This record gives sequence, C-alpha cells and structure tokens, in this order.
Amino acid sequence: MKLVVVSAGLSVPSSTRLLADRLAAAVDRHTPVEIQVVELRDLAVEIAHNFTNGFPGRALAAALDAVTEADGLIVVTPVFTASYSGLFKSFFDVLDKDALAGKPVLIAATGGTARHSLVLEHALRPLFAYLRAVVVPTAVYAASEDWGAEGLPERTEKAAGELAALMQGLSAARPAKDDSAVVPFAEQLARLSA
Repeated sequence: MKLVVVSAGLSVPSSTRLLADRLAAAVDRHTPVEIQVVELRDLAVEIAHNFTNGFPGRALAAALDAVTEADGLIVVTPVFTASYSGLFKSFFDVLDKDALAGKPVLIAATGGTARHSLVLEHALRPLFAYLRAVVVPTAVYAASEDWGAEGLPERTEKAAGELAALMQGLSAARPAKDDSAVVPFAEQLARLSA
C-alpha cells in the first residue's frame, strides 16, 4: 500500500515535517506501507505558475499524481492566522476535484500554542470533507510544548492506527484495476462494518 505524506512546513528543520514523519512511521508500524513525502515548500513556485497558466510543472504533476494514486494520505500544515497555510490550501486547490473522493486522510497541524488546536476541526476537517475524503476520527495537533510531553505519542499512535485500518479496509473493498465494476462508496463502508 502507498502512503503519501503532504507536509506544508516552510523551515528546515520543520516541526511540521517532524510531526509528518512521526505519523508516517506510526502508520508503518500498524501496516507496512510505501511512504512518499511531498514537501510543498519545494513546489511553491510551480503551484503559483499552475494558477496563472493552468498547467502543473513536472515536479507538481508528479506530486499531484502521487496524491491521486495513494491508498492513504497524511496531511500536515503549520497554523497561520488561525487556519491552514496558504501554500497548503493552494496545493489542494490545484488538485483534481475528484482525486480525494473516498480516500482515507489523517489530518494534523503544528503551531506555537495549544490555543490553535481547533484549526483541525474548524478548517482542515471541513476542507477534506468538501473534497469527499474519509477523514480519520483522531486528528493530531502539536504545539511547541507538546514535543517530548505526554499525550502526543498516544494521539499519534491512535490516529495512525485509524488510518492504517481504513487503508486496509478500503483497499480490500476496492475493485481490481482491470475490473470494470465500480463499487459505490456506501457499499465499501458496508463491507468494512460487516
């Protein structure tokens, strides 16, 4: 199974990337996955050009394909002005509108204070619900004081376990690539609960 991690961290090193890596490693502990990381910082210029000319550059096209073909996603953004970063939103704006339909997604964010933790429920979850992704119940927020503190490793493991379970279940319910029958999403969910 292929897990794609989208990290919108801007600095090097980045706490956003650190959280993304921890989440990916936790998913891999639950179920073996092939991990690919998409660093949005490296795609910023191509994303802007895509808005102005309508065509993705080579690196952006590869990132968009990776996200579209993934069995599951981890998306992590730093909090800017009480929401996701503009770069994060811009990447998902240039993604095909149907690319995330039915795809399991773990949402996460980093910030300087715990007061911004609601960004997960008031910005990220609605964005991915609009894109028709299947967002895992446990979202992960890491404030500056969370690194090395109790709670973050437990939340990371719980969210990773939920994503791994969804990836395994939805990939088992998905028809083979050469199968012309399409299994409706409601039927996939019914199979998972059976």
